[in-house]
Amino acid sequence: MQTTDPLDYSDARSKEGIEPLYRVLIHNDDATPYHYVIAVLMVTFNLSHELGEHVTHVAHTKGTARVIVRPRRDAEKLVHRAHAAAKTDGYPLTFSLEPDE
Repeated sequence: MQTTDPLDYSDARSKEGIEPLYRVLIHNDDATPYHYVIAVLMVTFNLSHELGEHVTHVAHTKGTARVIVRPRRDAEKLVHRAHAAAKTDGYPLTFSLEPDE
């Protein structure tokens, strides 16, 4: 039985061939509380608590972590929402995009 990564949209790219896929990356900072990062990942990116904790831990220990892979427009909208929420709450939480090659 083959296991698939629920965050991997590579098949969508090959089937649709319309819009390139982008990785959303989260960047570690020393000011945003750990629990807040997990909450943003759960609410904005629809991650489970366990996956949100894992992504937060990876970003905390390695500096960055992959959050999701989505078509570019979707990824940009999600990053915009996450940045807006963090800014409203006074945190410097940062996300970026990179092509999923």
